[in-house]
Amino acid sequence: MKALPAVVAAFFLLLPLLHRAGLRFNPTPSLPKGIYRIAPGAPERGDLVAFCLESPVWTSLARERGYIGPGSCPSGLRPLLKRLAGLPGDAVMVTPDGIQIKSAAGSVSVWSAPVRREDSMGRPLPESSLRAGVIPDGMALVLAGHPGSFDSRFFGPVPLVGMTRVEPVFTFNQGEDHE
Repeated sequence: MKALPAVVAAFFLLLPLLHRAGLRFNPTPSLPKGIYRIAPGAPERGDLVAFCLESPVWTSLARERGYIGPGSCPSGLRPLLKRLAGLPGDAVMVTPDGIQIKSAAGSVSVWSAPVRREDSMGRPLPESSLRAGVIPDGMALVLAGHPGSFDSRFFGPVPLVGMTRVEPVFTFNQGEDHE
């Protein structure tokens, strides 16, 4: 057991090097925990994506409450990993059951749990930045089915620019359902 702290410390010291090599680590239950790598091609609906949260209100809250750890984003936080759920031109409906997205082709998908008013520790959350309507050009919705996911249900649409596709390399909670 004495070796475990050294292994953990070595892993965290290697994270910047792994990041430069295109690897991303997901420590949250929004997606299966594990290591993901940058994948070629433009992100499409349903893809897993990595992106930097840019909203000053939500990056500040994420830093203060420890929702997102330190990392390589301009905010000083690590990139988030989520599923690309909505694209420009899609209609967004906010319902008591979650977020519904109607694509330009007419298909409707329910992509998330309901928007919460408190975090997992019972602390109040600011009003959601997500509004019903059409996703603007250059923006996208990123969501996860996990009820505790810190995603577009809170911080709203995010820029498509800078968003990259990712694919799992090694995950270690495959038995859980993470849509």
